[in-house]
Amino acid sequence: MNEEQAVLNFFAQKENLPLALSVANQVDGTRQKLNNDFWLALSERIVASAPDWRVSTTEDRNATECLVGLHLQPKVEQKLYLRPMLEQQYLGDTLRVYYGLMWSAVPTPEQKQLGAINTLHITFQEAGFKSNENFLAWQWTPYYPRSMDFLLRFSSDADALLNEAVDLIQNLLVTHHDALHSANTALRESSKSAVSVVSLDRLRVNLER
Repeated sequence: MNEEQAVLNFFAQKENLPLALSVANQVDGTRQKLNNDFWLALSERIVASAPDWRVSTTEDRNATECLVGLHLQPKVEQKLYLRPMLEQQYLGDTLRVYYGLMWSAVPTPEQKQLGAINTLHITFQEAGFKSNENFLAWQWTPYYPRSMDFLLRFSSDADALLNEAVDLIQNLLVTHHDALHSANTALRESSKSAVSVVSLDRLRVNLER
């Protein structure tokens, strides 16, 4: 019998249940800390390699002390834009990281059909990315952030793992730099036009009174 099996047999005994539960709680806490450490370290690296973007970590809506990802936003202020991101999602009894381009707000049908948006959409589709109402493009990564393999690798070779994850975003930002810039510029201009139209409509209503 190996050492690991001996430990499992020990905790399987009824009289050792309180200790087993206590250890399980401690392990859960360690997993959560490593999870947060991963997203914080990844965020710092992306900040250093993406000077044209603001980088923010994403918190769990139901547990603000738990980090679940990160996202980027242009340094030029605008409400609607395509946001490069990485985030983890529950898949039954595990978590998996995905990444891509997420809408920062709900676009109008007209904004979705802008030429720069269509061009970017087609490019990502040809690269094998999926899309839905919330994401112009998204794709799974090979990372399961609560798995034993991931956590052991992060604790023993964090630099290599973080560099791989940074490369996902860097590839997206560099490969599609011009197209992404054009898309977000088109969205910013379309939002300004929409505001102008609304303002003119209100002016006409006031004049007609």
